[in-house]
Amino acid sequence: MLFPFLYFMIRDLHIARDEKDIGFYAGFVGASFMAGRALTAVIWGMVADKRGRKQVIVITLTAIVIFNTLFGLSSTYWMTILTRALLGLLSGILGPIKAYATEACRKEYSHLGLSIVSSSRGVGLIVGPAIGGYLAQPADKYPGIFSKKSIFGRFPYFLPSLSVSILAFIALISCFWLQETLHKHTGDITDNTIETVEDPLASTDAQEMSLGGSGGFLKLFKNWPLMSAIILYSIFALEDVAYIEVFSLWAISDRRYGGLSFSTTDVGNVLAISGLFLMLYQLFIYPSVAKFVAPITLVRITAILTVPLLSSYAIMPTVLSGFPLHLVVNCASFLKNAFTVSSITVFNVLINDAVTQDVRGQANGIAVTIMSITKAIAPAVAGIIFSWAQKRQKASFLPGDHLVFFMLNVVTVIGIVFTFRPFFVRSTINH
Repeated sequence: MLFPFLYFMIRDLHIARDEKDIGFYAGFVGASFMAGRALTAVIWGMVADKRGRKQVIVITLTAIVIFNTLFGLSSTYWMTILTRALLGLLSGILGPIKAYATEACRKEYSHLGLSIVSSSRGVGLIVGPAIGGYLAQPADKYPGIFSKKSIFGRFPYFLPSLSVSILAFIALISCFWLQETLHKHTGDITDNTIETVEDPLASTDAQEMSLGGSGGFLKLFKNWPLMSAIILYSIFALEDVAYIEVFSLWAISDRRYGGLSFSTTDVGNVLAISGLFLMLYQLFIYPSVAKFVAPITLVRITAILTVPLLSSYAIMPTVLSGFPLHLVVNCASFLKNAFTVSSITVFNVLINDAVTQDVRGQANGIAVTIMSITKAIAPAVAGIIFSWAQKRQKASFLPGDHLVFFMLNVVTVIGIVFTFRPFFVRSTINH
């Protein structure tokens, strides 16, 4: 929801002295949510393991209803930071929902359950950008319906925020029918023998560290199959969030600075269309691909293909315009998101297979914490680099946005390196 209008929101808050500085301030708004989530993700994982997955899900949805609404009513830059940070602090859903998906299905269908959770990202990429793109600044877009003097005219970004809060409220009501899964499989805890992919880095005592018993939480940090999957997840999550931040800023920025001069509606259209195709890909194509390609091999392939794809972005505004530009941007956006969601699904599988149920919430909490730290760093750094790139259009080496997409590729290459030994080990479970 946020990215189609974030550029204009920062502009309207008059915090940036120059148009080229908008990306700098936008990055910290994106980072504040992840910073808040990083502080509490492990705590929510512990709560989910002790009190149940459902309670944490309900708390998160309640927080979205309250703080997302307040975000839309922000009248100062610091209010946007505060409301997003508080929302992050109370957003404990990500780890427990992955554990829930694994436990709600029989063992042979647990990977399908995680795939469906990943598919929800596709749904979010359809609904969120559409809401943000079409409903932001309603008094300007739909003056016959919304008056400039109404609350939606005085707070031009309140309507999309309120709409998402309403969706969260509906989801909150639906939790009445949500069954608790904690301890559902206590009689059928998987025995995960751990070994390396290519050498005996993980010894047989990794089985003991993987799980459950006394001191399970601290031993999770010695479970290298788990930690290597989390590190990989975090690297690719950093690249993904930085890309989302950069894409929106790049698409909206003026063509004289290397951008596309898109409107909020244009950005919403691109993200929503690519999100629709992403959901179809995740539901109908990815399962077939996963049957024939080993998980970590799939990550390597998609990461390698990402490098030339990202390199092409900075060239698009110089060689394309009109419908061809929109078509190519839509296709590129879909491919990038398809590559990302394929990797994320693999990491979710690896993380949940590396532990037993009694610490699965905590394991996912650690994953969300580390991932949130990288995701908090990503938009802030991406915004700073983007703002700097806007000021170096005439540079002889990597001018303008070429620098931004080059840095994204650097992170991608680091991720590829970490898929090989000695960095990566995994469970012997057949994925």
